[in-house]
Amino acid sequence: MDGVHEDVLGELRKTFSSGRTRGVTWRKAQLQGIIKLLVEKEEEIFEALKQDLGKHPVESFRDEVGVVKKSATNALRCVEKWMAPQKGRMPLVFFPARGAVVSEPLGVVLIFASWNFPISLAFDPVIGAISAGNTIVLKPSDLAPKCSSFLVNTIPLYLDPEAIKVVEGGKEVAEQLLQLKWDKIFFTGSPQVGRLIMSAAAKHLTPVTLELGGKCPTIFDTLSNSSDLQVAVKRVAGGKWGSCNGQACIGIDYVLVETQFAPVLIELLKKYIKKFHGENLKTLKNLARIVNKHHFDRVHNLLKDPKVAAAVVYGGSVDEKNMAIEPTILLNPPLDADIMTEEIFGPLLPIITLNNIEESIQFINSRPKPLAIYAFTKNESLKEKILQETSSGSLTFNDAVIQFICDILPFGGVGQSGHGRYHGKYSFDTFSHEKAVLHRSFLIELEPRYPPWNDFKMEFVSLAYDYNYVGLILLLLGLRRIFRTNRRQ
Repeated sequence: MDGVHEDVLGELRKTFSSGRTRGVTWRKAQLQGIIKLLVEKEEEIFEALKQDLGKHPVESFRDEVGVVKKSATNALRCVEKWMAPQKGRMPLVFFPARGAVVSEPLGVVLIFASWNFPISLAFDPVIGAISAGNTIVLKPSDLAPKCSSFLVNTIPLYLDPEAIKVVEGGKEVAEQLLQLKWDKIFFTGSPQVGRLIMSAAAKHLTPVTLELGGKCPTIFDTLSNSSDLQVAVKRVAGGKWGSCNGQACIGIDYVLVETQFAPVLIELLKKYIKKFHGENLKTLKNLARIVNKHHFDRVHNLLKDPKVAAAVVYGGSVDEKNMAIEPTILLNPPLDADIMTEEIFGPLLPIITLNNIEESIQFINSRPKPLAIYAFTKNESLKEKILQETSSGSLTFNDAVIQFICDILPFGGVGQSGHGRYHGKYSFDTFSHEKAVLHRSFLIELEPRYPPWNDFKMEFVSLAYDYNYVGLILLLLGLRRIFRTNRRQ
């Protein structure tokens, strides 16, 4: 056990116990601090993302800076409303009484950020934890060292350093943190590590949100309108290679399409790959790079299977020195190959052909529940079947990845792709305890609540649970038995 981390936890508990983080003033000040940090340090963030992942500034703003600024601004605008007790109408049987649901902070929370979006996947859950009034330890990924260094050096300058701490380090530091007792753990990463997080949290019965991943499928129906087809393919290309070069948990993993339509899809994908990224491995543009040698080797090994290599219909070139892999399309690789059983998390796109597009539902259901399903179709009947007969963290029709930036929709997985949700009000809820509060009066006392028991009390309780107020009045007046006799006659 690392005494330094215990001291950090102790300081955060002291800050939380002081009550400082519970007030709306503190919460708003921290959200304003995040916005100010993003504005003043934008160029530094761009540079860190370029060094860690080779992201273009526009991609960095779209997926990292801009999306966080939007989330923080939304939280700043809504946090008072989120904090307000939610009053409910009490059943008359409780009269006189009033009830409400009060959201209270959980306490000290631990947030693990991921390397593929090292700024947005750090700040987005932090925004929720701040809005809910918690103190926080943020653990950035050591696989994005420049961004991790930026966060540890910059956050204390803009946010309350006694309430929000950033702890750097690798696997050993993460393991040390997990030995401590937290009030909530929020993790973004792989299912393999997610299992370790959940196992460690179970020792203290700590609630956990796991934002994991999986193989997100795309159902591509036949589109007869040329304009719709062009837009759809463009969105598939963007959903595969446009977000961190395929290294995104919500990115498209593979495409399902009818056999006769596959050649059209492949040719259009080639067109947009060349338009967006070029066609020379040495001069690829607008593409993030594979994060490190380990992940490069993992993705490269997927292509080394001879049967998989034979399925390549576009791309497939590899530059080992610069750890670059060309955007690659594969047609019908073996379904039992690693590329079709493991999350790809890279620039390879398998296309699987079906006799009928409705077979896609059975294909998806035969595999673990994905984080997202994307379906490009104008067929309302097919949409309804996909909606009713599949299960996934999210379902998006006629676009890809865009659901991630929509604050009014929850983001999260189901089954192996994770559990829990966040974004917008859902982030506030994730880091809050919804406490039921009931206020009663001493004015009216219902004696049938108490022994000694008899038939009258049994009937009273039964009518009360049915909210049968007319029956209760008749029973109390001694008229219920007469009333029932008259009705039978």
